[in-house]
Amino acid sequence: MARATTVFDRQAATYRGPREKLIPQLDRFYGMVPEAVGLAGKGSGGAGSGLRILDLGAGTGMLSAVVQAEFPDADFTLFDFSPRMLEQAHDLLGDRAMTVTGDMYEGIPAGPWDAVISALAIHHMTDEGKRTVYEATCRELTSGGIFVNAEHVLGETPELQEHYAEWHRQQSFEKGLTDAEWADTVERMSHDHLSTLSTQLGWLEEIGFTDVDCLFKDHGFAVIFGRKP
Repeated sequence: MARATTVFDRQAATYRGPREKLIPQLDRFYGMVPEAVGLAGKGSGGAGSGLRILDLGAGTGMLSAVVQAEFPDADFTLFDFSPRMLEQAHDLLGDRAMTVTGDMYEGIPAGPWDAVISALAIHHMTDEGKRTVYEATCRELTSGGIFVNAEHVLGETPELQEHYAEWHRQQSFEKGLTDAEWADTVERMSHDHLSTLSTQLGWLEEIGFTDVDCLFKDHGFAVIFGRKP
């Protein structure tokens, strides 16, 4: 992960700017996460205030900021391997957010958590690494807690993946992405290990999550959900 850490640290200052151009239906993609967080605990008696939320691969805190707007009383822990990105996250979120530097391959912060959230981070891991994180998440959630992952997924066939990749490039430039911003994106994507949606939903079910579903999908972008029984 060392080379990837260097890349993300170097691009930390400019990481947020191109996001709206790179993510289709950005508001719905990120906005589905607080909707899912609102389901935390409902399987066992109803959601309440003061949720404990862990953001995996939190980066500059964009996802946590969206969730915090809906749950201002929640306590956030942001976990990422890039200290420079976490510095920006702390500036964005303030004192209700604690930041922890670490590598998901080596484990995740201990719970119990009411919700574990993530966006565009876990896809950097190998399939074995992803599944290990999903297993750890299930262990660290409270009963009724939820896991929601807004993720970049692999097309179910090579033909679909080729189409998704070209569509992503075209729509990004149509939204005004520059050649330099695309070059940075390509460098970041060189560290990706995308997995199909069907594979990841299958892992969640095998691990023991219930209510497993895809809450949103647009080409290669999907929001994956599961609840701990």
